[in-house]
Amino acid sequence: MKIILLGAPGAGKGTQATRIAQKYGIVHISTGDIFRANIKGGTEIGKLAKSYMDAGELVPDSVTCEIVKDRLTWSDVKNGYLLDGFPRSQYQAEVLSGFADIDLCLNLEVDPSLIMDRICGRRVCSCGESYHVSTLNGSTTCAKCGKELTVRPDDNPQTVKTRLDTYEKNTAPLIDYYKAKGKLVTVVCGDKNPDEVFKAVCEVLDK
Repeated sequence: MKIILLGAPGAGKGTQATRIAQKYGIVHISTGDIFRANIKGGTEIGKLAKSYMDAGELVPDSVTCEIVKDRLTWSDVKNGYLLDGFPRSQYQAEVLSGFADIDLCLNLEVDPSLIMDRICGRRVCSCGESYHVSTLNGSTTCAKCGKELTVRPDDNPQTVKTRLDTYEKNTAPLIDYYKAKGKLVTVVCGDKNPDEVFKAVCEVLDK
């Protein structure tokens, strides 16, 4: 099973990706993780990617595609994989089709207003735990380790709006691209909790 996971920032892709990978025995491939691994490992393509990142520039499509192409040659993907964060544009999708045969594009659909509330209300702990103000009952400390909770620097309305606008412009057209290929399935998340969303996702994947 080879899956692409689509969804706007804050749609819950990370949570669902982890659960899908565990349940179906496939590898969760995040482009962010691939970049970090290549940079840490000092690979040639990692050095190239780092040169752009250090200059504050976006890593070109050609470099991103090459990194993903290399990752899909690893032995751990023989049972399938889930791509998270790639492709981000129709160009990347077209390049991907040249070296991978995708079975399904799973689109997690969430209303932008819900995403704004979800992200701006997020509070995080240095231990890795994440909360939402609606469930904290006024608490400002982590229930797991007791440390003070903080707000991520980019979890503010203006930054979130910019990220959503960028997604709508660059990545949302992929919905039509994969729909035309008959490979798109949309799961409407609404205000469902992660368990309810995962149940709906499993109903799709089990088919």
